[in-house]
Amino acid sequence: MKVNLKVWRQKNNKAQGALKDYAVDGVNPDMSFLEMIDVLNEQLISKNEEPVAFDHDCREGICGMCSMYINGRAHGPLHGTTTCQLYMRHFKDGETIYVEPWRSKAFPVVKDLTVDRSAFDRIIAAGGYVGVNTGQAQDANTIPVEKENAEKAMDAAACIGCGACVAACPNSSAMLFVSAKISHLALFPQGQPERKRRAINMVDQMDEEGFGNCTNIGACEAECPKEIKLTNIARMNRDYLTATLIEE
Repeated sequence: MKVNLKVWRQKNNKAQGALKDYAVDGVNPDMSFLEMIDVLNEQLISKNEEPVAFDHDCREGICGMCSMYINGRAHGPLHGTTTCQLYMRHFKDGETIYVEPWRSKAFPVVKDLTVDRSAFDRIIAAGGYVGVNTGQAQDANTIPVEKENAEKAMDAAACIGCGACVAACPNSSAMLFVSAKISHLALFPQGQPERKRRAINMVDQMDEEGFGNCTNIGACEAECPKEIKLTNIARMNRDYLTATLIEE
């Protein structure tokens, strides 16, 4: 099959970017989207042209690196799917595909489709950990956790920090990501001693990074490849409000 690509090319954060047209022929329908970009880059290199810069690592839907905005949707047209797990059979022969980077002030473009998502790292560093002295590790079965809480915590922990929630949100809000990281610790006994401080530190860092606020549009949940739920945002807001009231 053949696809026509309109790929965002931008030398760096200060340069002006633009969409550039490319045609990729001989695409196998069983190729992943990233493999198709690899083919494009091989063509460009053979012509002594600059290859398209894009993030990738595991290519197994685990690491969250494959951040691309495809035909107006984060990670492409499929629900609950990362870009690396999106296959070319989901596109039509001869289709024109628009490929752009995440769009957010907090995610400045590094080059082409690559953006700087280190803001997420700083949010995690602000409080996304358990820092209290827990002594020697106990057998898991000796720490009772309600089944419902365990399931909710593990669902929240599935977040891979790809940033699709930010890219999809018209406000560039990171609240789905932050709430997932807060929730999976808040729902376990080990996360209780630092629960209030964690909520304050991580939310304050999120605001400092320049992310927007949530207005309950729901685009973040709709585009999240791990289907993180909006209910985590409600939990984060409750924790933050409770923590600020107690501090006052």
